Amino acid sequence: MLTVIEFVAFTVFVAILSAYKTRDEKLDTEEGYFVAGHSLPGIVIAGSLMMTNLSAEQLVGTNGQAFSGSMATMAWEATSAFALIILAFVLLPRFLKGNIATIPQFYKMRYDEATKNMFSIMFLFAYVVTMLPTILYSGSVALEKIFGIQELFGISYFAAIAIVCVATGLIGMAYSVFGGLKAVAYSDTINGVGLLIGGFMVPVLGFVALGQLDGGGFLEGIKHFATATPEKMNAWSAPNAMAPYIPWPLLFTGMFVNNMFYWSTNQSIIQRSLGAKNLAEAQKGAIWAGFFKCLDVFVIVIPGVIAYQLMQGGVLTVGSGAKFDGDAAYPMLVMHVMPKPLMGFFAAVMFGAILSSFNSVLNSSSTIFSLDIWKPIWGKNADAKKVVKVGQVFGLVFGILGIIISPFIMYFGSGIMNFINQCWGLFSMPILCAVLFGMLNKKVSPLAPKIGVPVHIILYAIGYFTVFNKMHYLYWVFVCFVVQCIIYFAVAKFAPAKEEFEMPNVPQIEMTPWKTGKIWATAGVLVVVVMYIIFSPLVLG
Repeated sequence: MLTVIEFVAFTVFVAILSAYKTRDEKLDTEEGYFVAGHSLPGIVIAGSLMMTNLSAEQLVGTNGQAFSGSMATMAWEATSAFALIILAFVLLPRFLKGNIATIPQFYKMRYDEATKNMFSIMFLFAYVVTMLPTILYSGSVALEKIFGIQELFGISYFAAIAIVCVATGLIGMAYSVFGGLKAVAYSDTINGVGLLIGGFMVPVLGFVALGQLDGGGFLEGIKHFATATPEKMNAWSAPNAMAPYIPWPLLFTGMFVNNMFYWSTNQSIIQRSLGAKNLAEAQKGAIWAGFFKCLDVFVIVIPGVIAYQLMQGGVLTVGSGAKFDGDAAYPMLVMHVMPKPLMGFFAAVMFGAILSSFNSVLNSSSTIFSLDIWKPIWGKNADAKKVVKVGQVFGLVFGILGIIISPFIMYFGSGIMNFINQCWGLFSMPILCAVLFGMLNKKVSPLAPKIGVPVHIILYAIGYFTVFNKMHYLYWVFVCFVVQCIIYFAVAKFAPAKEEFEMPNVPQIEMTPWKTGKIWATAGVLVVVVMYIIFSPLVLG
């Protein structure tokens, strides 16, 4: 009962505070609803970026990868700092200069209407098939174990997961559909504080549990963590390693371009930055988010290794029988180390992490559909209230579809994070290259993305059915990126645009850059380098 009371209390607190912070917002205008009225400060952007990314699929899935693999999994977190630096200093000044609200909007501005529609549909398909269902499912895996729903109601595991997916999805839809981007961003930030507290409690308590294996406490646990399984401490995996390991050449190839796509061109991520009150705050948000991603290693990688070591010590059972399920490692670790009086608070934090990603993706989906598909085709003369209303209705439909699909994710093998990343590979490189070449090459014509998209889909599908079981899939992602670059360079040379593109200079906010931004960016790079030295054969590996 205490668990339920704590859970409800913290969840209601977040809802009330988010509503209070957005009480005066003009949510019946496109700017107020979709880009928060250009009012977000840097710390809110950074917190929302972190919470949009750091959801249950990360807590469950990435820790599951670390459990099955090694500290090499931290590449998904730490190396994100490089992509966020590029976002801050290369792309955001251009996006905000052109008053861009969505990535598809840029595609229309840079290429043509057909290109915008093509990418809009790709974004929406990826969101409804991949992101929304996996966010709900992975969170349900953890919450089902915390509350013991299957045993409590005497129902099947599928039914228990479905119940949690429906409940979480409906509450997430309420935030996104009726609160707009600012409600999403503020609830993300509040939940982020809770997640920092609850998330860091898990490895701390995990170290204590490890220390108990050797008759000691916290410090003995850190020593055990660092020395008991040196193969797990090495973040530099062999070039031929397979997922969930990250081969070290991928840090400079496939992983780099994958992070570039996710952090610099993924609408559900960068929409927070596009809602900044000025360029400096947008850059602060991106750079600070890079630091948060380095801290994430302690929350969504190290617990997976701790779970493995506790299992080796015979005090933690993960999965069933002789075959262990990596995605079950984090929920089982939480159940083992978290004090019962705090379980309700942690469940609320987990719930907030699920909501933050779910409603962020849902808000971005509504934005793309309303501004990039419905308004240009059916709502050319519609007023702002009508556009917002369409976005809300579409958000409801989209959310319901995500809820319906989510329980069935349990039947997809390879782990949650591998499933997500492999699905995104079908779209990621065309989206990335269309932005990069559109920004940095004035001669590329609309022919390039029209050739690039079908070529990529065919090429990626060939790789999926032929080489994914022979080499890490991110190698193939990089091959696809190189092919896309060749296509864009060829089109720019042999079929260039009739007129060279110039980004419109119509900013709606102050465009003075962050004065000390490059110093902070350099510090972020040094943090990543130090981390990779520590988790290498030179030190712990």
